[in-house]
Amino acid sequence: MNSHETAAGAENPDIILACREVRKVYQDAGRTLEILKGVNLEVPRGKVLAISGPSGAGKSTLLHIMGTLDRPTSGEVLFNGVSYAAMSRWEINRLRNRHIGFVFQFYHLLPEFTAMENVMMPALCAGASRRSCRERAEELLVKVGLQDRMQHKPGKLSGGEQQRVAIARALFNRPALALCDEPTGNLDERTGAEIIALLFTLNREENTTFVLVTHDEHLAERADCWAALHEGYAELRRC
Repeated sequence: MNSHETAAGAENPDIILACREVRKVYQDAGRTLEILKGVNLEVPRGKVLAISGPSGAGKSTLLHIMGTLDRPTSGEVLFNGVSYAAMSRWEINRLRNRHIGFVFQFYHLLPEFTAMENVMMPALCAGASRRSCRERAEELLVKVGLQDRMQHKPGKLSGGEQQRVAIARALFNRPALALCDEPTGNLDERTGAEIIALLFTLNREENTTFVLVTHDEHLAERADCWAALHEGYAELRRC
């Protein structure tokens, strides 16, 4: 892929994020582990993209690189046509805080705070007042079905309820892109199905692009687009 082709792809307004020849290599006890060998992948704006693959295929590694939580060994990632490599650390942090939301398999809620406070936390940490955050937090907690659990702390919530809080927190700043790493991995089948249905609903209602990492091909088949990681490469199966 030459530079002209890369630039042309980056300028496509229908693509919110693009990976270009992304490689990730680790050194472990004298061994070289090449996890990603040249991933080329585009995330269509406003869609749900599922990334599937077996354990160890590099799904989480790729997601972390897409979300600026890790850097590729080589290659580049572009957000709205701008390469992460061209951004300063301050610009990367601002992009992550304002435009990218994260949902992980483990909920990472703060146990001493209520559901409401956990949802508001991204804005509170940025210096916003509780009063200014409350309306948005309440709106999201209603959307995720926790209107009666807003003042409960995580220890009083089920796993599914905690994941709903985590999803609301990820969407608080109205991110353009939400990255979800095995969001149903700790949930039973019924609760997991409810969470997935919720994510698809929020994709429409919040106008947020979702990338879902999953080992479940049945879930991947439901997404608008589906890419499978295999031997360090991404195969686009449908979009």
